[in-house]
Amino acid sequence: MGAHRGEGHKHLDHCVRDLLATSWEKARKAIERGQIFVDGVAETDTRALVREGADIVYKPHAKRASVGLEPRVVHLDSQVVVLNKPAGMSTIPYEDERGTLDEWTRKELQRRTKEKGRPSLGVVHRIDKETSGLLVFTRTWLAKESLSSQFRSHTVDRRYLALVHGVVTSQTIRSHLIENRGDGLKGSFEHTIGKRQPNLKPNGQIAITHIELIERLSGASLVQCRLETGRTHQIRIHLSELGHPLVGERVYIRHYKGDILHAGRMMLHATELGFEHPKTLLRAKWEVPPPDDFVNKLDELRASTLS
Repeated sequence: MGAHRGEGHKHLDHCVRDLLATSWEKARKAIERGQIFVDGVAETDTRALVREGADIVYKPHAKRASVGLEPRVVHLDSQVVVLNKPAGMSTIPYEDERGTLDEWTRKELQRRTKEKGRPSLGVVHRIDKETSGLLVFTRTWLAKESLSSQFRSHTVDRRYLALVHGVVTSQTIRSHLIENRGDGLKGSFEHTIGKRQPNLKPNGQIAITHIELIERLSGASLVQCRLETGRTHQIRIHLSELGHPLVGERVYIRHYKGDILHAGRMMLHATELGFEHPKTLLRAKWEVPPPDDFVNKLDELRASTLS
């Protein structure tokens, strides 16, 4: 056991190295094994930022929590398969990654349909590894053409629930996303960090997020985000640049000046998905509630609000 007070938004591996008086390698391994707790929550990201005054505790016998529940098939027909993805699972492989959602889905289709060979599966969108919730794969060329077209024309309904830092006002954010906003991170042209030529026209892909406040909490808010466009990390970037990064955010939080609220992962859940079915042409929509870790964090923030 050991305890330490975090100092001024340092990276966790730095704090743990000081706490344990050990090497960088051993400090990082302790974090990755789930043996480091920040304000009572296991933190496995070595580069997580730690707020000033945070309680950091080393529990050498703690075991890293499992990734989460298995995916669940929400809808299956000859054209599409809609799934509820758990947090901690990638949509498709990165390099030699195993245990991804597409791999699991192919095995599940093979089990259910008794198909011979590798079932066909089309990827038309993705959600982040740490994000839970609804995602669709296509099973035919017709479905992939139809869904790809709907995503391109922004007619797919996508609603997310998010826990964010601070009190957010309902609003719509429009920006142009670029690969490097000046600090090595993907971000909005309108929030470019550093010098920019005056009167330079915005470039990058247009990104539009509709944000609605659902509930004010202690130092945080529960919001819903409706995507009009679906760019990579769009919600994370827009909320961070608004000054209200996701609770559990580890990347787009480096410029946040307030007290950091910790969580085991980003508190973002894809709760609603709707589109025109590629064969019937009827509008279909699905909704799934957030998982236990999201609900538990929400309850914790509600309890803090009442105390």
